[in-house]
Amino acid sequence: MRATLYRQTLFAAGVVFLVVGCIGMVVPMMPGTVFLILAAWCFTRSSPRIEAWLLNHRYLGPSVRRWRETGAIPLVAKGFALTSFVGSFSGAWYFGAPQPVLIALGVLFALLTVFIVTRPN
Repeated sequence: MRATLYRQTLFAAGVVFLVVGCIGMVVPMMPGTVFLILAAWCFTRSSPRIEAWLLNHRYLGPSVRRWRETGAIPLVAKGFALTSFVGSFSGAWYFGAPQPVLIALGVLFALLTVFIVTRPN
């Protein structure tokens, strides 16, 4: 029972990450690849069929496969991601997001920045 709930939760999270990743692939200032990698991780543990679909997808799959093979993030993608973090945080601040949201975004973006910067190119 617990294993089923765990798989269903991971599958739901994978779907959410997949949708956000797809949106991020076309919307400026929103990183898509990070969310696609998270979706693939969730699908690895919940739905191998959907994972295979994602990895073999013409547009979504290459960046996830590249990540799995090398663990590297291209320098251009790093710059774009870091710029996106600054833009997203600035937009949230400009449009008056509540302070707890700004703090959560700041912590999340700081952690992601450390992770991204420490990956090989």
